[in-house]
Amino acid sequence: MRKFQFHPCGNFRETYQEEITIFETDFGRLWMLIGLLLLFGVIPFITSDYIIYVLNTIGIYAISAIGLNLLIGYTGQISLGHGAFFGVGAYAGAILATKTGLPFVLAVPAAGLVTAAVGMIFGIPSARLKHLYLCIATLAGQFILEFVFVQWEGLTGGAEGISVIGTTLFGIDLGNDRAFYFVIFGCFAVMTWMAVNLIRTRFGRAFIAIRDNDRAAEGMGIPIFGYKLLSFAISSFYAGFAGALYAFYMISITPEPFNLWLSIEFIAMIIIGGLGSIPGSAFGAIFIVSLSEILSHITQYLMNVGASTGVAITIAPLREFVFGLTIVLFIIFEPKGLAEVWRIIRSNFRLWPFSY
Repeated sequence: MRKFQFHPCGNFRETYQEEITIFETDFGRLWMLIGLLLLFGVIPFITSDYIIYVLNTIGIYAISAIGLNLLIGYTGQISLGHGAFFGVGAYAGAILATKTGLPFVLAVPAAGLVTAAVGMIFGIPSARLKHLYLCIATLAGQFILEFVFVQWEGLTGGAEGISVIGTTLFGIDLGNDRAFYFVIFGCFAVMTWMAVNLIRTRFGRAFIAIRDNDRAAEGMGIPIFGYKLLSFAISSFYAGFAGALYAFYMISITPEPFNLWLSIEFIAMIIIGGLGSIPGSAFGAIFIVSLSEILSHITQYLMNVGASTGVAITIAPLREFVFGLTIVLFIIFEPKGLAEVWRIIRSNFRLWPFSY
């Protein structure tokens, strides 16, 4: 009697351990190791100081964007106050370092916890509000926190801000961009790993259920208000953590950067990168920060041309116009963002040359 041997024609999960594995194949693990090697062993040693500065900015913003994506992309709670929460983390980290003497390694996560508490306060309206009304409530929180940054001079220093100098980590001086590069992207790797694993837990599944249909989620026994508050807390923790890194990296902080425009930039990052995608948050941060730098160079060039020719060139609305146009084009032509583009590229690469 002839025996038949069956081979699996797909990637089937048979155990819970396989279900929670992030990299399912050795090929994926190999590419992860190659990526880490390039990120920590090659890029910081072959790039210029300016590129290191841009990469550091991308890393900080990507951490904050991951937090916002957990709130909007995975839980469906719209927030226009993320820039202010980023500022809360920056000020909390600076105050803890300068007024209490807390070291960098403790001040950064402590600033994240402070911001999480503030985020939960402004997340309370989510118990009865959603969609546009919740968006307006978080917008009010943005303006309230901006007012606090400027007016509470005894704590925040008002318009003069706070300076944080002499930052060290285990005795290593972090006073230059390259040293801070390893700290920022080390934190980015850890925070990304935490976010990916969070989504695979019961908390992440509850967030997604609330996003898809909050009434059905409540009917299944999920306490939606508690999970909404938890989502606000986690999102704010990420923003505060990134804000504290920003404060230590920039050395001096003032209220100006933490305005509504920064909140809009964070929203643009997750829309362009891909809502409900952790890698999309990083893609969006890379795109927006790079676009901002390119526009800054174009603006400077046009100003120099105008000054040399004596012709007044109106370029003030250029940045807002390009950002708005980019968001609209992505919503129309690729609503799932750069994460979907990357998925398509990976799929074609795996199936090449048989793309069907």
